[in-house]
Amino acid sequence: AGVDPHRVIPVVLDVGTNNEKLLNDPAYIGNRHARVTGKVYDEFIDAYVAAVKKLFPQAVLHWEDFGATNARRILERHRDHVPTFNDDMQGTGAIVLAGLLNAVKLNKTPWTEQRVVIFGAGTAGCGIADQIRDQMVRSGLTVEEAVARIWLVDLPGLLTAELKDELLDFQRPYAKSQAEVAGFAKANAPVSIEAKTRWPAMVAAQVTANANGGIIALATVVEQVKPTILIGTSTVPGAFTEEIIKSMASHVDHPIVFPLSNPTLLHEATPQNLINWTDGKVFVATGAPFDDVVYKGVRYHIGQANNAALYPGMGFGAIVSRASKITDEMIFAAVQAVASQAVLGIPGASLLPSNADLRSTSSVVALEVLRTAQQQKLARIEEPASDVEYVRQAAWWPEYVTVEGV
Repeated sequence: AGVDPHRVIPVVLDVGTNNEKLLNDPAYIGNRHARVTGKVYDEFIDAYVAAVKKLFPQAVLHWEDFGATNARRILERHRDHVPTFNDDMQGTGAIVLAGLLNAVKLNKTPWTEQRVVIFGAGTAGCGIADQIRDQMVRSGLTVEEAVARIWLVDLPGLLTAELKDELLDFQRPYAKSQAEVAGFAKANAPVSIEAKTRWPAMVAAQVTANANGGIIALATVVEQVKPTILIGTSTVPGAFTEEIIKSMASHVDHPIVFPLSNPTLLHEATPQNLINWTDGKVFVATGAPFDDVVYKGVRYHIGQANNAALYPGMGFGAIVSRASKITDEMIFAAVQAVASQAVLGIPGASLLPSNADLRSTSSVVALEVLRTAQQQKLARIEEPASDVEYVRQAAWWPEYVTVEGV
């Protein structure tokens, strides 16, 4: 994005591991103790942030690959007193929203009338839900009205209020009441090994639900909710079946379907199948790279919702503006900047800019983040004569020395 690599410090925080094999491996170089949690963990993170602020007071903190139970808490704890950003929570949701802005523009149904089903209710899925909720609110809905139009499904089925304490704090606002799911058919779905590993508490609740009539599966949710938008962050290959997609397409003219799980082998559906099953009417973006699809003479360019199109440019914008914090408004400015770089004028056009254009896209993102930081009085620099020139001059470019043989 133009960030000087000599001014980037990669940091690994070692809080131990619960992997017994690693703990007993003589070659393992990490800390040999069980994974730290609770107050001790939070105090360790606090100490790290304090050290960063002391040593590098203008640094931007970018968090990556923190688990669902920690990521949001850490971000909320520190975001108001240090410029910080969690890519899994905010970056995924932001780049997906950029693609959705263009898809919604093309299907000509206002945000206030969208109905959204997200399959995969972890950090990424809920981060996407939050971005969609905020966009619906910007479009005129109340927070409550927006949340009511978003449905989260995971391996234990639709998230409902029955799950109670098994829900993570950021899942609870989206859990549906019994009144909202009245009449939804339930099924005695088997408990998968993956579900037992990822959601042990929810699996226990699922077993109870099965005994009381079963869970509400993805296919049922799609049939009942009639979503205009279907998003996958489940890592369950083939979860978006032909039956589910055709059910969705029977209720909307142009379904928006984003199978985002990656790598490629984990995708919920292939673009080829989605286009075939909807007779070319689907608007699709994926999390992994896919080749173009040709259907009935139209070449469909498949946009990749890759965080790399957004977070480097946003980070660069925060750096050049010396922003005191990274706000939701700055993130949305980055979203709009990415969306603006897609060329939508032809049938089959990609909903997102090509990854081949990351450098130019990142420059536009950085510029809009800088401008938003200035508008919010969060930029700690003197206002430049030209924002465009300021960003251009701040950008780092590699200079390769010519090597000549002797």
